[in-house]
Order: sequence, then structure tokens, then C-alpha cells
Amino acid sequence: MKIKVLILAILIMSIGMSNKLQAQTIASGKKVLIAYYSLRNGNTRILSEHIQKNVGGDIFRIETVDAYPSAYNDVTTQAKKELQSGYRPPLKSKVQAFDQYDIIYLGSPNWWNTIAPAVMTFLDSYNFEGKTIVPFITHEGSRLGSSVADIKKLAPKATVLKGLPVRGGSVSSSMPDVKVWLKDLDMVK
Repeated sequence: MKIKVLILAILIMSIGMSNKLQAQTIASGKKVLIAYYSLRNGNTRILSEHIQKNVGGDIFRIETVDAYPSAYNDVTTQAKKELQSGYRPPLKSKVQAFDQYDIIYLGSPNWWNTIAPAVMTFLDSYNFEGKTIVPFITHEGSRLGSSVADIKKLAPKATVLKGLPVRGGSVSSSMPDVKVWLKDLDMVK
């Protein structure tokens, strides 16, 4: 009977430990958050899942309170207006216990040569002092644009590492590129 209780206790402890370890990057043991904005839960979401498979961590989807239009041209028109005016759309939710994270992988589509306004709102919403931001950007030809420079402006006290641009049409086959990028950054072994 004592052995059964001991085995049960070990199992319960190991389940709790595995949940804690899931949110830590494989290479450094630091607490990882993968935060991304993806229009209609598409390319940037898939890329964030590729990253999580390599580094672990918690995923947080950045979502706006008001949805963007369904037609792509209407989305780009609205995004352009928001970027030109400096508008920051309100977000549906916040990251719980944001201070616990050391490394934030930050994903966005490239809209008009920069990150989506929702990602700008996200950056305005938290204190990134002492944190490391690792950008990943989906695009249709414009690569990173000024995304990394704009992230540095919005989070000046963070360390911002080399970003990964992935063409939207190549996201589903981008796992090898993700692995090379993470190895170059010394984020995985």
C-alpha cells in the first residue's frame, strides 16, 4: 500500500513538473512566452507553433476587441489608416503573470512594412525591461521591413534579437528554417 501511495505521489509531482518545464526554453531554462498576432488564425499562428515545438514555452494569441474586415483589401486599407494615425486597437485579453517570462518570441504579419497595430498595442501594454524579444514575421515579399527597428523603439529596454521573416506561402514547410534560426540564436541545441 505504501508503495502505491509513493508511486502516486511521484506521478502527481512529475505531472506538475512537466507543466512547469513546458514553459521553459530547451536551451537556456528561461521562461518563454510565444505571443503572436495572426489575422484569422493563419500563417503567424502556424509559425508560432513551429517555434514552440523547438523551444517549448507558453503561447498567447494577441487578439483585437474588434475584428478586422473579412476582405483582405479592406484589412490593408484599415491597417494603413491605423498605422498612419498611430491608433492602437484594444486587445481582448492580457498575459497572466507577464513578469515571469524572460524570453518573448513575438510574431506578427508584416503590414505596410512594420508589425500589425495589435502587436504595437501589446508592446505598449507591458514592461519589457530586462526581457529578450525574438521577432518572427510573416510576409508576402517585404520580409522584416522595419519591424525589428519598430519593436526596438516600442520596447527600448528590451534586448531584441535577430528576427525571422517567413513568406506566408512557405509557412507550412518552414520548420527547417525555424530550426536554423533558433540554432543561430543559440536558443536550441
